[in-house]
Amino acid sequence: MKQIILLLIFISSITSTFAQQPKFDIKFSEPLAVFVFVRQLSPGYPGNSFKSAFTGSAYDREKYKNLITRLDNLTLSYAYEFPSFPTGSKMPGLTDRLLKKNLIDCNSLEDFKLRSLGLIPNADLIELTSILDAFTPVYNELIYNPNREKFERQLGSLSTYFVSKNVSDYFHAAVLFYNSAWDNSIPFEIALYPLPDPKGFTAEAFINNAVSAIPTNEDNYDGLLSVMMHEIFHMIYNEESLKVKQDMKRWFDANPSKCSTYAFWLMNEAFATVMGNGYVYEKLHGTIDTADWYNQKYINAMAKKLFPLVTEYIAKRKPIDQDFINSYIKIYQDNFSGWINELNNLLTYRYVITDNGKDFDTIGYNYPYTSYSDLEDHISESDIKKMTGTPVTKLIIISRERRAKLDMVKNSFTELKNWQYHMDKEFTYHTFLKDRTQLIIINRFKTPIIALLNKTFKKGAW
Repeated sequence: MKQIILLLIFISSITSTFAQQPKFDIKFSEPLAVFVFVRQLSPGYPGNSFKSAFTGSAYDREKYKNLITRLDNLTLSYAYEFPSFPTGSKMPGLTDRLLKKNLIDCNSLEDFKLRSLGLIPNADLIELTSILDAFTPVYNELIYNPNREKFERQLGSLSTYFVSKNVSDYFHAAVLFYNSAWDNSIPFEIALYPLPDPKGFTAEAFINNAVSAIPTNEDNYDGLLSVMMHEIFHMIYNEESLKVKQDMKRWFDANPSKCSTYAFWLMNEAFATVMGNGYVYEKLHGTIDTADWYNQKYINAMAKKLFPLVTEYIAKRKPIDQDFINSYIKIYQDNFSGWINELNNLLTYRYVITDNGKDFDTIGYNYPYTSYSDLEDHISESDIKKMTGTPVTKLIIISRERRAKLDMVKNSFTELKNWQYHMDKEFTYHTFLKDRTQLIIINRFKTPIIALLNKTFKKGAW
């Protein structure tokens, strides 16, 4: 197995604040790269350079197509929650992230299998390992070997680039700003893989890892590093202590603005964007990026408005406090209050209860972007009770047994005490709840759900 590791140790100057700087371990992980490669050969993925290399090759035959299907059919992601943390403030634990971490850390596929015992059922783990083993020579012949010389040169250039740009300074600035915690003896491992003839690249971060493609024609790393740092900042936000998370939630709840709950849900992406794509990019490049920072209207617009406030706090070495949260909510209220009536924003954070499971496909197709989603395909008192305690947009769709279900909904929300409805008429009703989220009730006969929603709310551009 190829192991290419460039260990960058940033040793701080001796100060009273930091005795040690974090280590950034840049590496190529063959097992992870093979996993990403096979994943993107799935028919469910849009066209990409991996598919282009595979299609029409000597490996484009039934044996490997069956392996791709087998990987598609494996369940690799199981979740565990952190119930003591406020809803939405901490990412759930996901087994697929732990599997990817083990792929990055392992010395061989056998080592990966041993590290990963217990994360998923053994039969699925054995199947996954077998598929990756079969595709390793395929990946090497089609992707790695043709790009090896250029990719290894990029890794060397990146090692020099990381040192010259003092990346650890940005990491520490974020730890201070988020009032988070990081043990500097824990390295942050960055796994990179070559991406031939790309139109763009993706990055992600989890636990103490960041993963990113490197376009084989890329030699300007300012944008690439700012995107990687964006993802790393999500991890720093995620590692805020329980007390910090509780304090922040209390500050949002204490603010009287109708926008406070939706501002809370936007916070994680908006903060990571202004920190990574705004602050870090400007430091690396010397000027602010005048293009969009994020390919989503709400995140991009908020991040750009937040930039002066965030950079002020960073310059003063101040952590997020109640004054900062109140200023952030005021920016939302003064500039973007209409967002709390736009479906593309509301349904980014959604709890949907319906008596027709096909509705989930309709909503998912029309509103694909989501950072929180809870779905129930039957309507019961216990489901509605759980919904009432979840501070996200609440959508209830009723298509049969109307009287019993509408009465159940009415009796579950104090805001509906005086609500009068006509059971035999199709309608969309909404009200703003005390948790400052929208409750939307649809009594549907024949009209498509999306048409009913669009009669009531502005869809809003992405």
